[in-house]
Amino acid sequence: MPTLNWIGKESVINHHHDVPFRTLEQKYTFGEGTDGNKIIHGDNLEALKSLLPEYEGRIKCIYIDPPYNTGNENWVYNDNVNSPKIRKWLGQVVGKEAEDLTRHDKWLCMMYPRLKLLQRLLSDDGAIFISIDDNEQANLKLICDEIFGERNFMAQFSVIVKTEGRRYGGVAKTHEYTLVYANNMENIVFNEIEIEGKKFQFVDDLGGFNLQELRNQNARAFNSSNRPNLRYPFYVKLNEPDHNGLCQVFLENHDGLTEVYPITVNGYESVWRWGKNEKATRQLSDLVARKGTDGVVRIYQKMRKLTEAPKTVLIDKDYLSIKGTKEIQEIMGSSSFDFPKPLKLINLFIHLASDKSSIILDSFAGSGTTAHAVLNLNKQDGGNRKFILVEMEDYAENITAERVRRVINGYGEDKNAVEGTGGSFSFYELGEPVFDEDGYMNEKIGREKLCEYIWYTETRTPYATAIQPNKYLLGIHQDTSYYFYYEPEKITTLSHDTLNIISEKAETYVVYADQCVIDKEWLSAHNIIFKKIPRDISRF
Repeated sequence: MPTLNWIGKESVINHHHDVPFRTLEQKYTFGEGTDGNKIIHGDNLEALKSLLPEYEGRIKCIYIDPPYNTGNENWVYNDNVNSPKIRKWLGQVVGKEAEDLTRHDKWLCMMYPRLKLLQRLLSDDGAIFISIDDNEQANLKLICDEIFGERNFMAQFSVIVKTEGRRYGGVAKTHEYTLVYANNMENIVFNEIEIEGKKFQFVDDLGGFNLQELRNQNARAFNSSNRPNLRYPFYVKLNEPDHNGLCQVFLENHDGLTEVYPITVNGYESVWRWGKNEKATRQLSDLVARKGTDGVVRIYQKMRKLTEAPKTVLIDKDYLSIKGTKEIQEIMGSSSFDFPKPLKLINLFIHLASDKSSIILDSFAGSGTTAHAVLNLNKQDGGNRKFILVEMEDYAENITAERVRRVINGYGEDKNAVEGTGGSFSFYELGEPVFDEDGYMNEKIGREKLCEYIWYTETRTPYATAIQPNKYLLGIHQDTSYYFYYEPEKITTLSHDTLNIISEKAETYVVYADQCVIDKEWLSAHNIIFKKIPRDISRF
């Protein structure tokens, strides 16, 4: 598999490990109820790291709309990477192609560690959607192949965003892209979309259906010479059509039945789409037949759905960029945000890759379209989807969160009024790091945050706050009990006199304390593992 190299790559491929874990400080909750929705103001690299203890492997659908790196966005590379090659970029606005020869390197250094953390947050049956244009599409595809795996590439949607095209550069560009990757292609199942205007033409005891001819339509590639097992006769009772004008089909011949083979096309003997023993025998009741005006009897499969897989070219007036601009104007009363994504486009992505109880993440939240889409879908189908938005810019409160507030409560006036979706969210800022600059545990974050962090590093599962038999027990996971023997005002010592902190029977015991005076051999014989605070607390 081809890989991409750029200035600074060796310094960022593992940078997500060096990013400090910070706590999230809840500032307020808006709306009624506790939906679990979050809007986080802060650097999205640090915010993604902070989400790991609660959400690693739990996010079903991720949508991001990162900077396209057009040279007109005024974005700045500010990641704290300890590399002389990269540190000279800090605080510099990324310029245009001819003005900034390292602009692509900066973009790749910014994106790579964020994508690594997003991949860890994504569930095993989840998918990520990334909007981009020609400036970085090729580079994005290569680093996503590297991070998510080339085999997990699902599609590249071409989205028509401007019907008349951009009238410069010699070619009128009309589209952008959305790259889609599964975390594990073997587990991904996409929902289909409704076919606009399509209805059922027929009805039987099981409901409505349409017809699809059972003959394989590509006779040149699939015919009796290379698929002889797919050419066999059906037998049709033509003299007793049902109320739909359709006739019963059999695999065995009886008196009065008509033998039917697939027709010959351009000299090729056609074949069926189904094998006789593999499928036709098991699903014979799904087949019907009728004679056409040309006198040919054809076999059909009953199709009982009005949906289909989405096509890779997305053409809909509601996907146009101007639609997103009009939507933000209607909600906020002005054009308060440049190039917001249209609501219907994000609706589509969330519909494809999630269910009614999924968690949806957007770490380049912008104007908050993703939260709007989640709230709308929940209102439409009674779902309980949850959103997590991350926005680093100062408008996280007065645009991102404000839009979500208006969507929840309703917006507009008189005939243009839009009813609120209901719901709630909590607004967070990035808080203190777990470790200070000298590597010592930051006691200012409080015991619960320390417990949450240690539990996650040991078990890779969310920490569940609960009343335990003693205050030092974090919990039991896979028959190992974990204890955090910690007191802010004194040194804790694991000794024979303090072993009574171990209160729950398990196969193995892990005890964090400041020091231990018990012999290692005795600990090993009793399946006790001592870990020193803070030296043995893992950095992740």
